[in-house]
Amino acid sequence: MEEFPLSRTHFWIEPGPIILVTTAHKDHANIMTVGFHMMIEHAPPLIGLIIGPWDYSFKALRATKECVIAIPTVDLASKVVDIGNCSGEDVDKFQAFQLTALQATHINAPLIAECIANIECRVFDTRLVPKYNLFILEAVKVWTDPNRKERRTLHHRGDGTFAVDGKTINLKKRMVKWPEFL
Repeated sequence: MEEFPLSRTHFWIEPGPIILVTTAHKDHANIMTVGFHMMIEHAPPLIGLIIGPWDYSFKALRATKECVIAIPTVDLASKVVDIGNCSGEDVDKFQAFQLTALQATHINAPLIAECIANIECRVFDTRLVPKYNLFILEAVKVWTDPNRKERRTLHHRGDGTFAVDGKTINLKKRMVKWPEFL
């Protein structure tokens, strides 16, 4: 074994696919790229999301208490990175990156048509925001595009490189302890 920099621990345990988070506040829809998130609970579906006060979307999420988590696929990789390298304060990201906003059913933040999945969320708990910038969201509606040909997601390695989902293995028969989650 070889020592690895502690400051890059996230390189090994990134939480899941890169996501796009949309918010809508004062008639302005925005998109931001996020790498720090996690599933917290299955039922109700709770998701932890880190957004700091330095992010333009922070104020919108605090004010509206709702957002959409959109799951982009590998064909959107360049747009995902570019979205993360500009601010919604200065750029209309839907227009600049030619993404299609779709109306959600339970919240005002838009879905992103080009993403494989969109999760409408409401803020469930903000007690960890002051200390950790950690919002706990409750998923209230999930959308997916079963006709989307590209299904592979991106996983940020923490240094500007990304792992891409590949081959899937099916071990459902071995999942005997928690069959309700299959």
